[in-house]
Amino acid sequence: MRYTGMPHGMWVLFAGSFRKHLSSVFGYDSETAQALTGRAKLKYKEIISRLPEFEKGDRFKMNIVSCAMLSAFLLNLPEKPTLEKTEEYYRAAMMTVPMKWFCRMTGKKKFSEKGIQGLKKTAALRAADRNPYSWNMEFLPYEDGSGYEARFTKCGICTLMRELGLYDLVPAMCRMDYTMSEAGGTSDFIREYTLASGGPYCDCGYRKKG
Repeated sequence: MRYTGMPHGMWVLFAGSFRKHLSSVFGYDSETAQALTGRAKLKYKEIISRLPEFEKGDRFKMNIVSCAMLSAFLLNLPEKPTLEKTEEYYRAAMMTVPMKWFCRMTGKKKFSEKGIQGLKKTAALRAADRNPYSWNMEFLPYEDGSGYEARFTKCGICTLMRELGLYDLVPAMCRMDYTMSEAGGTSDFIREYTLASGGPYCDCGYRKKG
C-alpha cells in the first residue's frame, strides 16, 4: 500500500491527537511525546508499505490504516502498555471533533436503503479471501426489523497485530465499536463474541434506538 492518499491523510488528521494523548494518558512530557511521534511516523510508513492495496469497493481500508497508526505508536513506547491503557489511549486519540462528526453522519445513514445495500455488497465481496488484512462479513438483518448484525469471520486487525506482536491488545480496538455507535446517535451496539477473545466470530449488532 502506498503512503499517499488515505494513509497520509489519516496521519495528518490524527497524529496530533495521538501525540497529545501520549501525555494525557501515558504521562510523557511534550518533548518525549514529540520524539516518540517522530519515530512512530517512520514505523507507520514501514507498516503501510508492507500492506497490499485494497480492492475498489473494500470499505475496510480505513480500519487497517487506523490499526497501523495505533500499532506504530505502541511499538515505539518504552514499555508495552496494558490493555486498559491502550483502550483509553486509542479512544482518546481517535475521538477528535472531526471523527465525532463523521460518526454522526455515518449514524444518519446506518439504516438507510443505500447503507444497507452497501453492507450487502461488502458481504458479497469477501475481500479477505484475497487480502488477509481485510475482512469477511455476513449481513444478518434482525427478523423484527429493528436493525442488523454484521458478523465477521476474518479480521485484518487480528492478522496485522498478530504479526506485530500486539495481538493481546486487539480488544482495545474492538471496544471502539461501542464508542463509535454511541457517537453516531442512532443505534445501540450489541456484541457477544470477538475473534480476538477466542470467539467463533465478531458480531457487531446495531439496533435502532427507540
